[in-house]
Amino acid sequence: MRKPLLFVCLLILATASPRAMFAQDASKSPELPKASEPPVHYYHLEFLLQEVGNDGKPVNSRAYSTTVCTDRNQQFGAIRTGSRVPIVTGGRFAAQGDNKMDYQYQYLDVGVNIDANQVREVGHQLGMFIKAEVSSLAESSAPSSSALLSDPVIRQNSWQAPVLIPLNKPTVVFKSDSLDSKGSLQVTVTATPIG
Repeated sequence: MRKPLLFVCLLILATASPRAMFAQDASKSPELPKASEPPVHYYHLEFLLQEVGNDGKPVNSRAYSTTVCTDRNQQFGAIRTGSRVPIVTGGRFAAQGDNKMDYQYQYLDVGVNIDANQVREVGHQLGMFIKAEVSSLAESSAPSSSALLSDPVIRQNSWQAPVLIPLNKPTVVFKSDSLDSKGSLQVTVTATPIG
């Protein structure tokens, strides 16, 4: 009974020892060099928001700019500009028998929001994910006396997409027809290396 048990123990040791020796050799082997991170580059982004008339010529232009970089931990650029518009949500008389109304308001943000992230270099071009939102109040056709109580109409354009733009060249990345005219609204981006 002891001989078979001794044989099994020796068999286990014989098969385990080459693995243990290989594990020891693997721990002594030199580490492979890690892939180096690409150098970080900075870019100035110029966003041009244009309202274009039905004749194809710009009617109104607004420019916004920010800086982004290719660092994986800091690849975000954001632009926020706009107004907080008060909207009447209700009203009541200030006191019993008084004709003065106290109005209740809710505020709505309108303006321009632009986000650029996931910035990376692709040859001589710059790739990124851009989200742009443009909102404004539509012109009211109601008389000014009732404008306080009328609900405003909000015009909004929203785009988001991955884009690839050449360096130093203005590129239209988003374009859509206007909702209240025969013109259009477009966003142009120019990326310029810094340094």
